[in-house]
Amino acid sequence: MIPSHADAADRVVVIGFTWSPRSHEVRDFLARSRVPYLFRDFETNEKARARADELGVGADRMPLLVFGDGTWLADPTDQELAEQVGLSTEAESPYYDLIIVGAGPAGLAAAVYGASEGLRTVLIEKEAPGGQAGMSSLIENYLGFPDGVGGSELAGRSLRQAERFGAEVVVRREAVGLRIDEPNRVVTLDDGEELRAQAVLLSLGVSWRMLEAPGCDRLIGRGVYYGAAAAAIPTCRDRDVYLLGAGNSAGQAALYLARYAKSVTMVAPEADFAEKMSEYLLSRVSKLQNVHLRPGAKVIEAEGHDMLQTITIEDVETGARETAETSTLFVYIGAAPQTEWLKGAVALDDKGFVLTGRACSDEAWELERPRFLLESSQSGVFVAGDVRSGSVKRVGAAVGEGSIAIQFIHEHLRGR
Repeated sequence: MIPSHADAADRVVVIGFTWSPRSHEVRDFLARSRVPYLFRDFETNEKARARADELGVGADRMPLLVFGDGTWLADPTDQELAEQVGLSTEAESPYYDLIIVGAGPAGLAAAVYGASEGLRTVLIEKEAPGGQAGMSSLIENYLGFPDGVGGSELAGRSLRQAERFGAEVVVRREAVGLRIDEPNRVVTLDDGEELRAQAVLLSLGVSWRMLEAPGCDRLIGRGVYYGAAAAAIPTCRDRDVYLLGAGNSAGQAALYLARYAKSVTMVAPEADFAEKMSEYLLSRVSKLQNVHLRPGAKVIEAEGHDMLQTITIEDVETGARETAETSTLFVYIGAAPQTEWLKGAVALDDKGFVLTGRACSDEAWELERPRFLLESSQSGVFVAGDVRSGSVKRVGAAVGEGSIAIQFIHEHLRGR
């Protein structure tokens, strides 16, 4: 389905404000959905203002999206945008064999194997398919891609494959509730709609951990970004960019940003970037002349009015502080599960990850068969990928778990 998305939206022109959070969100969605677009700033681009005036769209209705076929959207909702580029935002039926919540690598793999093996499958994703992996500029250690593969490309290929086998994909809808109504497991969506199936797979992945420093929350989308390096290029071209984090995601982002930014400074509290970053990646990052490493430091404050202007960096050992001028800060400080809505429905560990298999208590288990390896505390509710307690945080591992989960789901359905 990705090629049709790109064809329908060929030469999408996004007119908005460089430092607008909503303009950034729209660009991020298009980038992650592999829809090609050209961004033009309403304030500085005369052609952009002329086009907006021609359509009768004022500054208060930005962003404006003008599509290749002449259609346009002014300040679209998430659902309007998704539907315009050919993505579905509504489920076709209230009943399925399998409901998958989360379209990261685990969920996409499960959708491919579930649909190809005859299960009527629906995949629910609150943002764009791909999860955190889909936001990666390049995945270099995924089996079968010796030269690496872009996260959005991998997500697009997987999505196309799942749809080819008949899986239904619904985006821009969030699961907010899970309950048991035998023989069904019922997933409630953010618009109140309920979907029913005898098996559910939770493949929610994780979200970037927020930087708890004064000023950061207010400046999200105005210079402070979590992931989404591709969509933020207009804010960092030929500028001095800062990046907080020492893991592989941060390293890949640094490689990507270094192609556009004047300089990229990586800040991390670790004494050595090798503590978290793979050796091959750290070697490549270290060789770039415009990338600078600042170990043993952290960002403690962000300041600016309508956009980020300065950050305060503190030395971990000495406590010495310095102020750095920058308009762009990318944050890669780890990830956390978004599982508040699952409390009471399935067992979670103390960090919010979903417990499975032997990690679950057997006190409330009523079936004669033992709990499957990837099954939660609730029978018929399975878990795969980063959201599972004890999982290996790798794309390959997530794909493997999503694939394996389908075998357990088949056995669960046969037993019923």
